[in-house]
Amino acid sequence: MKIVIIEDETAAARNLAAIIRKVLPEAQIVATLESVSESVEWFSAHPSPDLLFVDIHLADGESFRIFDSVAVTCPIIFTTAYDQYALEAFRVNSIDYLLKPIKEAEVRRAVEKLHRLSGSELAEHHHKVAELQKTFLVPVRDKIIPLRVEDIAFFHTSGERVRAFDFSGESFPMDRSLDKLLKILPERDFWRANRQFIVSRRVIADISVWFGSRLSLNLKVKTPERIVVSKDRVPEFRRWFTEY
Repeated sequence: MKIVIIEDETAAARNLAAIIRKVLPEAQIVATLESVSESVEWFSAHPSPDLLFVDIHLADGESFRIFDSVAVTCPIIFTTAYDQYALEAFRVNSIDYLLKPIKEAEVRRAVEKLHRLSGSELAEHHHKVAELQKTFLVPVRDKIIPLRVEDIAFFHTSGERVRAFDFSGESFPMDRSLDKLLKILPERDFWRANRQFIVSRRVIADISVWFGSRLSLNLKVKTPERIVVSKDRVPEFRRWFTEY
């Protein structure tokens, strides 16, 4: 397996390379690139590797600019100190999104995911990612405005009405049920907490242990009612919140 690292911090690049050699001792790191311009030049002159590790913030701009300039066909694992770019990362050939400092266990899980998504499964994964909703058009008084998925804190249903709430607490009417919304939202960013709520990972402030071994999700914004996760679904929540 041939691997390319795009990382402008020398120490971070060395650490990542050391982890890769532990996880994939048979792999060959064929290049370590430090900037958008250097990466565009390299990919213009070389075939795509088998796997690409990419930091998002580089010295001369965000690494997404690379993919606007050259065709990169291999799977990508993004590495970054910021979590707000997950949705954009999954619009390219991304299979995972790791937050710094990078840990060996996280790289190992990402590589195992790559192995599971081989061949047609990987193509299906990228097709599914491409179909994820990026923006909703919602009515606000006498206008229709775009509401970006990354700006949504949670969805709430009351009766048959579903509303999306942004991080300022403003709400917008939605024309789809929570079940339908869940199918077009990025799985790593949104989770169905119960029958009333779908929550964004970014809005969870902390978690309280509730009665009967349930959990109460405390958000950074006000909610219409308490968000309680049933005892049976606590393991699923833990996996979603810690593994992605």
